[in-house]
Amino acid sequence: MPLLQAAQPACPLRRDNLTWVNDFVLLGLSRDRRVQVGLFLLFGAAYLLTLLGNGLMVLLTGMDSRLHLPMYFFLGHLSVVDICYTSSGVPQMLVHLLQERKTISFARCGTQLFFSLALGGTEFLLLAAMAYDRYVAVCDPLRYAAAMSPRLCVLLAAVCWLVGLANSSVETAITMRLPTCGRNVLNHVACETLALVRLACVDITLNQVVIVASSFVVLLVPCCLVSLSYAQIAAAILRIRSSQGRRKAFGTCASHLAVVSMSYGMALFTYLQPRSAASAEQDKVVVLFYAVVTPMLNPLIYSLRNKDMKAALRRLLRGRTRTPQH
Repeated sequence: MPLLQAAQPACPLRRDNLTWVNDFVLLGLSRDRRVQVGLFLLFGAAYLLTLLGNGLMVLLTGMDSRLHLPMYFFLGHLSVVDICYTSSGVPQMLVHLLQERKTISFARCGTQLFFSLALGGTEFLLLAAMAYDRYVAVCDPLRYAAAMSPRLCVLLAAVCWLVGLANSSVETAITMRLPTCGRNVLNHVACETLALVRLACVDITLNQVVIVASSFVVLLVPCCLVSLSYAQIAAAILRIRSSQGRRKAFGTCASHLAVVSMSYGMALFTYLQPRSAASAEQDKVVVLFYAVVTPMLNPLIYSLRNKDMKAALRRLLRGRTRTPQH
């Protein structure tokens, strides 16, 4: 069963019919002016909270020496990804909510697609790296400092970024090369792979293969690694005799588990169902979830349940972020 179908041309294709467009028109969420104003206020508030929350996380993990630990190292990278990801699409979305005609140039569309794919893939991979960190912390605490060395942490983060960028480069190049025979209306809120591929008026088999391969690399493999890590973590927690010890061990993973469940759950629901069951409206909801909701909730989830982050915030407000020198 194909993932999706390309738009069929009204007449037989000739070489001169395979034209590319200069810009795209985004239909957005609603044409009702009052609804658009309400969405502008809602998304604008969410965007500001995202910048504030994730910016604060980056500041705390960078300035407070007590947070210079593997867990917070990856958390800082996750916050950077969230800031960049939401900034790649939400500001434009806010502008379009106030405009009658929502257009985006071909170059800007390709740039937006590249960054959204790169940052989205990097986030999934970072969550897998964080799951490995939690696995070592719970299952092998005596070797934690040696196993999660600074060098390994930097290497894991670099791999996450490089794989995300490489995957995005391939998928963006394959997607933006598709001619649309003059069609330029995207039933979406942003330049997104499936919406762009639906406009194609040529064979899209290669695009289908690339989409499946991309989902395997940045979604299924990390999801399997996360599942394996948490299976081992659950087994280790169950072997702890005291209820207090079990609660403490679970508490070190609860925030990450909540974010993982939210992120991977939506992605698996979206990309593993048959394309015939999907709809353009559902695709819009998914993009809004990852661009608006997830980046806003991540810092709240990690900070509200984390005593170290709360203590670091208090020290920051008091002007003491460095460990006292003895």
